[in-house]
Amino acid sequence: MTKTSPPTSTEALKGSVKEAIGKLTGNDRIEAEGRRQKREAAPPKGHKPRAD
Repeated sequence: MTKTSPPTSTEALKGSVKEAIGKLTGNDRIEAEGRRQKREAAPPKGHKPRAD
């Protein structure tokens, strides 16, 4: 039985926080870093758990 990761991983959560802080402070670099971190943490599109 394979285990799938939860839809919101800790890396995606950290990315969301960084993006929000960047928006609040007007810091484009932090905002972009948060978006990049969220994008890298997301599973690739079309990825499905293996059916045995």
